[in-house]
Amino acid sequence: MSKAPEKSFEGERIAKVLARAGLCSRRDAERWIADGRVKVNGETLTSAARNVKDTDSIVVDGNPLPQKEKTKLWRYHKPAGLVTTHKDEKGRPTVFDELKKELPRVVSVGRLDLNSEGLLLLTNDGELARELEHPSRGWVRRYRVRVHGRVPAERLDELKNGVTVEGVRYGPIQASLEREQGAANAWLVMSLTEGKNREVRKVLAHLGLTVTRLIRVSYGPFQLGHLERGQVEEVTGKVLQEQLGRKDGAPGDAAPRETLKAKKQVDRKAGDKKPFRKRFTKAREERESIEKKPFSSFKPRSKKPYPGKTAFEGKAAFQGKPGRKKSR
Repeated sequence: MSKAPEKSFEGERIAKVLARAGLCSRRDAERWIADGRVKVNGETLTSAARNVKDTDSIVVDGNPLPQKEKTKLWRYHKPAGLVTTHKDEKGRPTVFDELKKELPRVVSVGRLDLNSEGLLLLTNDGELARELEHPSRGWVRRYRVRVHGRVPAERLDELKNGVTVEGVRYGPIQASLEREQGAANAWLVMSLTEGKNREVRKVLAHLGLTVTRLIRVSYGPFQLGHLERGQVEEVTGKVLQEQLGRKDGAPGDAAPRETLKAKKQVDRKAGDKKPFRKRFTKAREERESIEKKPFSSFKPRSKKPYPGKTAFEGKAAFQGKPGRKKSR
């Protein structure tokens, strides 16, 4: 009798484990492994095609892998003049240099280029960052853009069908004119889901417009709001779990938004209704019982005669009959 084949894919990929530990993104982890910076059980890895378990000893740059912290997410109002990278080859100031005193090691969800500003999401979980920035989630990025040049309204409408610029195909973009500023400047509002490298600037340049200021105001359900420039604020765990459709906030457990929506529709079709609160149910029952009673069953609250009338006239008036006085 032949033995059952052993499972060769137990555990998780080493790059995924490093990303979840908040050390780096999954792509950076793969580069670290190729550079020989990662060891598993004393063995220096040369390939990211390696699964590890909780019992394995993982060392990065001579330091043991830190214990995984609770997944957190921050909203950051990035000012212009900062690069969204951990190390810049040109020596320019980076977002993470500005925040290293306030936050633990974090990675960004997507990027904003040097001259762009606005909402930038940061997390200590590289796997979560990859999940949130993936186009399959369908989250809309919304921008306010100041441009120089005459804005062709009909050309903006064409962007909703997508556009190809220098051989690169960009998906549907919702663009509208917010207001004109002077004779040659205007503010636009643009919404897109892909967020490719410098997408907004390249698409508008294709229309003959020069971007002079670009502000991201929202990323999916998360808003820039009144966050001051350079300020960072943590998203509460409850809000994060609700937006991801999770119960415990663990990466990879999020249900697609379409699935959740379909489940609600099925529940409604099945006749499942949200129960009324007890006091509303009681009030409704009392009202229905009163409506079903015949009018003749109602009695005056007081047996005393109505003011200015005899007892007989008052009783007849209550029953809706004209009163008749007895002749003497």
